[in-house]
Amino acid sequence: MYFEVRGKKTFCSNGTGSIEPGRPSVVFVHGAGQDHSTFVLAARYFARQEFNVYAVDLPGHGRSEGEVLGSIKGMADWLHDALEALGVTQTAIVGYSMGSLVCLQFAADYPDKVRSMALVGTSIPMPVSDPLLGAAKANSHDAFAMANTWSHSKRAQLGGNENPGISMMMAGQRLLEITNDGVFYADLEACNEFAFSLETAQKIKTDALVFIGDRDQMTVPVKAEQVAEAIPKCKTIRLASGHAMFSEHPNAVLDGLITIV
Repeated sequence: MYFEVRGKKTFCSNGTGSIEPGRPSVVFVHGAGQDHSTFVLAARYFARQEFNVYAVDLPGHGRSEGEVLGSIKGMADWLHDALEALGVTQTAIVGYSMGSLVCLQFAADYPDKVRSMALVGTSIPMPVSDPLLGAAKANSHDAFAMANTWSHSKRAQLGGNENPGISMMMAGQRLLEITNDGVFYADLEACNEFAFSLETAQKIKTDALVFIGDRDQMTVPVKAEQVAEAIPKCKTIRLASGHAMFSEHPNAVLDGLITIV
Protein backbone atom coordinates (compact mmCIF):
# COMPACT_ATOMS: atom_id res chain seq x y z
CA MET A 1 0.00 0.00 0.00
CA TYR A 2 1.06 3.59 -0.63
CA PHE A 3 0.64 6.45 1.80
CA GLU A 4 2.28 9.83 2.37
CA VAL A 5 5.00 10.74 4.86
CA ARG A 6 6.38 14.28 4.98
CA GLY A 7 4.86 14.97 1.58
CA LYS A 8 6.55 11.97 -0.07
CA LYS A 9 4.97 8.85 -1.57
CA THR A 10 5.82 5.96 0.74
CA PHE A 11 5.31 2.22 0.41
CA CYS A 12 4.72 -0.54 2.90
CA SER A 13 3.74 -4.14 2.32
CA ASN A 14 0.82 -5.56 4.28
CA GLY A 15 1.72 -9.16 3.52
CA THR A 16 -1.29 -9.38 1.18
CA GLY A 17 -3.49 -8.90 4.23
CA SER A 18 -6.08 -6.29 5.01
CA ILE A 19 -5.80 -3.53 7.61
CA GLU A 20 -8.61 -3.70 10.12
CA PRO A 21 -9.24 -1.60 13.25
CA GLY A 22 -8.71 -3.39 16.54
CA ARG A 23 -6.11 -5.85 15.33
CA PRO A 24 -2.60 -5.82 16.84
CA SER A 25 0.02 -4.31 14.57
CA VAL A 26 3.55 -5.39 13.68
CA VAL A 27 6.06 -3.17 11.87
CA PHE A 28 9.12 -4.50 10.03
CA VAL A 29 12.20 -2.34 9.40
CA HIS A 30 14.71 -3.54 6.80
CA GLY A 31 18.49 -3.54 6.69
CA ALA A 32 21.05 -1.46 4.77
CA GLY A 33 20.38 -1.25 1.04
CA GLN A 34 17.29 -3.42 1.35
CA ASP A 35 13.51 -2.96 1.31
CA HIS A 36 10.23 -4.57 2.36
CA SER A 37 10.91 -7.70 0.29
CA THR A 38 13.28 -8.91 3.04
CA PHE A 39 10.12 -9.71 4.99
CA VAL A 40 7.91 -11.31 2.32
CA LEU A 41 7.46 -14.58 4.20
CA ALA A 42 7.21 -12.96 7.64
CA ALA A 43 4.72 -10.35 6.46
CA ARG A 44 2.46 -12.98 4.90
CA TYR A 45 2.68 -15.16 7.98
CA PHE A 46 1.59 -12.41 10.36
CA ALA A 47 -1.13 -11.25 8.00
CA ARG A 48 -2.53 -14.79 8.10
CA GLN A 49 -2.35 -14.63 11.90
CA GLU A 50 -4.66 -11.59 11.70
CA PHE A 51 -2.13 -8.88 12.47
CA ASN A 52 -2.06 -5.52 10.75
CA VAL A 53 1.31 -5.77 9.00
CA TYR A 54 3.47 -2.84 7.90
CA ALA A 55 6.79 -3.74 6.22
CA VAL A 56 7.98 -0.25 5.37
CA ASP A 57 10.37 0.96 2.70
CA LEU A 58 12.51 3.68 4.23
CA PRO A 59 12.90 6.86 2.12
CA GLY A 60 14.90 6.25 -1.04
CA HIS A 61 14.52 2.48 -0.71
CA GLY A 62 12.30 0.10 -2.63
CA ARG A 63 9.17 1.92 -3.76
CA SER A 64 9.41 4.86 -1.36
CA GLU A 65 10.26 8.35 -2.59
CA GLY A 66 12.44 10.85 -0.74
CA GLU A 67 16.07 11.40 0.11
CA VAL A 68 17.91 8.66 1.96
CA LEU A 69 18.11 9.49 5.66
CA GLY A 70 21.65 9.92 6.93
CA SER A 71 21.33 8.73 10.51
CA ILE A 72 19.64 6.06 12.59
CA LYS A 73 18.08 8.78 14.72
CA GLY A 74 16.62 10.34 11.57
CA MET A 75 15.19 6.98 10.51
CA ALA A 76 13.59 6.45 13.92
CA ASP A 77 11.98 9.90 13.79
CA TRP A 78 10.77 9.22 10.25
CA LEU A 79 9.28 5.90 11.42
CA HIS A 80 7.37 7.80 14.09
CA ASP A 81 5.92 10.10 11.43
CA ALA A 82 5.08 7.11 9.22
CA LEU A 83 3.16 5.41 12.01
CA GLU A 84 1.34 8.64 12.73
CA ALA A 85 0.32 8.82 9.07
CA LEU A 86 -0.87 5.20 9.22
CA GLY A 87 -2.81 5.78 12.42
CA VAL A 88 -0.80 3.18 14.35
CA THR A 89 -0.80 4.14 18.02
CA GLN A 90 1.07 1.13 19.41
CA THR A 91 2.84 -1.75 17.71
CA ALA A 92 5.36 -4.53 17.87
CA ILE A 93 8.51 -3.62 15.94
CA VAL A 94 10.88 -6.03 14.21
CA GLY A 95 14.22 -4.81 12.89
CA TYR A 96 16.83 -6.59 10.81
CA SER A 97 20.47 -5.44 10.91
CA MET A 98 20.34 -1.66 10.34
CA GLY A 99 16.64 -1.92 11.06
CA SER A 100 17.44 -3.32 14.51
CA LEU A 101 19.25 -0.06 15.30
CA VAL A 102 16.24 1.92 14.11
CA CYS A 103 14.03 -0.15 16.42
CA LEU A 104 16.37 0.38 19.39
CA GLN A 105 16.36 4.13 18.84
CA PHE A 106 12.60 4.16 18.29
CA ALA A 107 11.93 2.17 21.48
CA ALA A 108 14.12 4.55 23.47
CA ASP A 109 12.60 7.72 22.00
CA TYR A 110 8.96 6.65 21.71
CA PRO A 111 8.36 4.02 24.41
CA ASP A 112 4.59 4.51 24.46
CA LYS A 113 4.43 3.47 20.80
CA VAL A 114 6.09 0.09 21.33
CA ARG A 115 4.27 -3.04 22.52
CA SER A 116 7.25 -5.34 22.03
CA MET A 117 10.44 -5.50 19.99
CA ALA A 118 12.46 -8.14 18.14
CA LEU A 119 16.00 -7.54 16.89
CA VAL A 120 17.56 -9.80 14.26
CA GLY A 121 21.30 -9.41 13.63
CA THR A 122 22.09 -6.56 15.99
CA SER A 123 25.10 -4.95 17.65
CA ILE A 124 25.91 -1.82 19.70
CA PRO A 125 27.89 -0.23 18.15
CA MET A 126 27.59 -1.56 14.60
CA PRO A 127 30.93 -0.76 12.97
CA VAL A 128 31.41 -1.27 9.23
CA SER A 129 34.78 -2.40 7.89
CA ASP A 130 36.81 0.11 5.88
CA PRO A 131 36.93 -2.07 2.73
CA LEU A 132 33.14 -2.41 2.69
CA LEU A 133 32.54 1.25 3.45
CA GLY A 134 35.05 2.37 0.83
CA ALA A 135 33.61 0.13 -1.87
CA ALA A 136 30.09 1.33 -1.08
CA LYS A 137 31.19 4.97 -1.22
CA ALA A 138 32.64 4.34 -4.68
CA ASN A 139 29.39 2.63 -5.74
CA SER A 140 31.46 -0.45 -6.52
CA HIS A 141 29.79 -3.79 -7.04
CA ASP A 142 32.45 -5.18 -4.71
CA ALA A 143 30.46 -3.74 -1.80
CA PHE A 144 27.47 -5.90 -2.67
CA ALA A 145 29.64 -8.98 -3.07
CA MET A 146 31.39 -8.45 0.26
CA ALA A 147 28.21 -7.75 2.24
CA ASN A 148 26.31 -10.61 0.66
CA THR A 149 29.11 -13.14 1.22
CA TRP A 150 29.72 -12.07 4.81
CA SER A 151 25.98 -12.18 5.56
CA HIS A 152 25.64 -15.87 4.72
CA SER A 153 27.14 -18.86 6.47
CA LYS A 154 29.19 -21.37 4.50
CA ARG A 155 26.20 -23.71 4.42
CA ALA A 156 24.04 -21.01 2.86
CA GLN A 157 26.72 -20.18 0.29
CA LEU A 158 26.69 -23.78 -0.92
CA GLY A 159 22.90 -24.15 -1.00
CA GLY A 160 20.85 -25.46 1.87
CA ASN A 161 17.80 -23.25 1.38
CA GLU A 162 14.75 -24.55 3.24
CA ASN A 163 12.74 -23.49 0.18
CA PRO A 164 13.94 -25.74 -2.69
CA GLY A 165 15.02 -24.11 -5.94
CA ILE A 166 15.89 -20.70 -4.45
CA SER A 167 19.47 -19.45 -4.15
CA MET A 168 19.95 -17.40 -1.00
CA MET A 169 23.16 -15.88 -2.32
CA MET A 170 21.69 -14.77 -5.64
CA ALA A 171 18.54 -13.38 -4.01
CA GLY A 172 20.58 -11.40 -1.47
CA GLN A 173 22.92 -10.01 -4.10
CA ARG A 174 20.15 -9.00 -6.48
CA LEU A 175 18.36 -7.10 -3.73
CA LEU A 176 21.46 -4.98 -3.16
CA GLU A 177 22.09 -4.54 -6.88
CA ILE A 178 18.77 -2.79 -7.48
CA THR A 179 19.51 0.01 -5.01
CA ASN A 180 20.29 3.46 -6.39
CA ASP A 181 23.83 4.83 -6.20
CA GLY A 182 24.70 6.17 -2.76
CA VAL A 183 21.93 4.38 -0.88
CA PHE A 184 23.99 1.46 0.42
CA TYR A 185 26.83 3.76 1.46
CA ALA A 186 24.49 6.16 3.28
CA ASP A 187 22.96 3.26 5.20
CA LEU A 188 26.32 1.74 6.11
CA GLU A 189 27.63 5.12 7.23
CA ALA A 190 24.54 5.57 9.42
CA CYS A 191 25.28 2.20 11.05
CA ASN A 192 28.93 3.10 11.46
CA GLU A 193 28.08 6.42 13.13
CA PHE A 194 25.34 5.06 15.39
CA ALA A 195 25.81 6.79 18.73
CA PHE A 196 23.42 4.69 20.80
CA SER A 197 24.94 3.07 23.88
CA LEU A 198 24.41 -0.01 25.98
CA GLU A 199 23.57 2.37 28.83
CA THR A 200 20.66 3.72 26.77
CA ALA A 201 19.55 0.17 25.99
CA GLN A 202 19.32 -0.45 29.74
CA LYS A 203 16.51 2.13 29.88
CA ILE A 204 14.29 0.33 27.38
CA LYS A 205 11.23 -1.04 29.16
CA THR A 206 9.48 -3.01 26.46
CA ASP A 207 9.62 -6.80 26.16
CA ALA A 208 12.34 -7.70 23.68
CA LEU A 209 13.76 -10.67 21.81
CA VAL A 210 17.20 -10.84 20.19
CA PHE A 211 18.03 -13.41 17.53
CA ILE A 212 21.70 -14.39 17.53
CA GLY A 213 23.36 -16.13 14.59
CA ASP A 214 26.19 -18.36 15.79
CA ARG A 215 27.94 -17.91 12.43
CA ASP A 216 27.16 -14.21 12.00
CA GLN A 217 30.18 -12.30 10.65
CA MET A 218 28.41 -8.95 10.33
CA THR A 219 27.08 -8.61 13.89
CA VAL A 220 29.12 -11.12 15.80
CA PRO A 221 27.37 -13.20 18.50
CA VAL A 222 29.22 -11.66 21.45
CA LYS A 223 27.99 -8.19 20.48
CA ALA A 224 24.40 -9.36 20.03
CA GLU A 225 24.59 -11.01 23.45
CA GLN A 226 25.70 -7.70 24.98
CA VAL A 227 22.66 -5.97 23.52
CA ALA A 228 20.35 -8.65 24.92
CA GLU A 229 22.00 -8.45 28.34
CA ALA A 230 21.62 -4.65 28.40
CA ILE A 231 17.86 -4.63 27.72
CA PRO A 232 16.12 -5.43 31.03
CA LYS A 233 13.24 -7.54 29.68
CA CYS A 234 14.95 -9.44 26.90
CA LYS A 235 15.15 -13.07 25.78
CA THR A 236 17.41 -14.58 23.15
CA ILE A 237 17.15 -17.21 20.44
CA ARG A 238 20.32 -18.68 18.97
CA LEU A 239 20.39 -20.07 15.46
CA ALA A 240 23.07 -21.98 13.55
CA SER A 241 23.04 -19.21 10.99
CA GLY A 242 24.90 -16.33 9.46
CA HIS A 243 23.63 -12.76 9.47
CA ALA A 244 20.88 -13.50 6.94
CA MET A 245 18.64 -15.30 9.41
CA PHE A 246 15.40 -14.46 7.59
CA SER A 247 16.62 -16.45 4.58
CA GLU A 248 18.78 -19.11 6.25
CA HIS A 249 16.27 -20.16 8.92
CA PRO A 250 12.94 -18.52 8.05
CA ASN A 251 10.73 -20.94 9.97
CA ALA A 252 12.79 -20.73 13.15
CA VAL A 253 12.65 -16.94 12.97
CA LEU A 254 8.86 -16.99 12.57
CA ASP A 255 8.50 -19.44 15.44
CA GLY A 256 10.44 -17.03 17.63
CA LEU A 257 8.72 -13.87 16.46
CA ILE A 258 5.24 -15.16 17.20
CA THR A 259 6.22 -15.56 20.88
CA ILE A 260 7.04 -11.85 21.29
CA VAL A 261 4.93 -10.01 18.72
